[in-house]
Amino acid sequence: MKLHRMRETEPAAPRRLLLKSCLAAGAAPWLASLSGGANAASRWPEKTVRMVVAFPAGGPTDATARLVAQKLTGALGQSVIVDNRPGASGSIGTASLIKSAPDGYTVSMFGMPALVAPIVYRNNQYDVRKDFTCVASVYDLPLVLMINPLVLPGVNDLKGFIAAAKAQPVNYSTAGSGSIGHLAMEQLKDMGGFPMQHVGYKGSAPAITDLLGGQIGAMFVDLVAAMPHIRSGRLKALALGSADARAFLPEVPSVAQQGFAGFNVSSWSGLIVPNGTPAAVVTRLDSELRRILAEADTKRGLENIGALSAYQPPEVMKRRMASEFERWNKVASEKDISI
Repeated sequence: MKLHRMRETEPAAPRRLLLKSCLAAGAAPWLASLSGGANAASRWPEKTVRMVVAFPAGGPTDATARLVAQKLTGALGQSVIVDNRPGASGSIGTASLIKSAPDGYTVSMFGMPALVAPIVYRNNQYDVRKDFTCVASVYDLPLVLMINPLVLPGVNDLKGFIAAAKAQPVNYSTAGSGSIGHLAMEQLKDMGGFPMQHVGYKGSAPAITDLLGGQIGAMFVDLVAAMPHIRSGRLKALALGSADARAFLPEVPSVAQQGFAGFNVSSWSGLIVPNGTPAAVVTRLDSELRRILAEADTKRGLENIGALSAYQPPEVMKRRMASEFERWNKVASEKDISI
């Protein structure tokens, strides 16, 4: 009987060996791909990295991207080149980033207009809360409320500005319908309870031209566009969007400091990558940006552009992105702002 039972069970061992061999053969390609991906991430970068900028050359986001790209080139040992893909308030370039291979060789310097675009554009191309991965925030670009003193004589602060807007019709200009300047002014109007007519332009330059010419009374705009005219005395700064901006105009209080607690607005930027980019690549980029943005010459370079170094790690940037989206989506919905 013992011999009989042994003969019955003899085929089991070969079957088990065969099954193990088949499982191992099936798993081999999968394990190899994981190993290859991990090795590729650990060797990154092995070639040129492309940094998409969804805005025209010469603007603050582009200037910052070139400064950061130069620094990253030295840190990574591979060239980081800027690729401008402007259009639709940053939507075109951002959409191209989202569709790129998640291999660490395409990144993007994301700007505030590209955050607002999905809110105000009817043909929304992406969701900033889930369609890409945040690496780190890079800078804050302060906004300022400024007026033409010939149109609003005697107005020297936010209180006087609101009183003037209640007493007479006042137009304000922006770089375009749905821009951050537009949304910020509409929120301020609600908080202050004053009327004002919006006039949207195609960019800051023509909006400021009409402000200088007296056709417009006020404008909420970034300091890069505003500073030359404030320094010349032709336009007057009344309130800053955030207290941090006093580094540029220490004599001008913020909106919050003039009685509107909680009001804080700036145009900001950060680095993003396609979803699925290896965690090791994101960690490396985050680490390099944290170091680069703490360097004195980087801070000076950003200040020369009109921006403030404002590093935040991935998880903080992601929360800020979601919070800003909810805030401006609420304003746009309530005011029926769409393009």
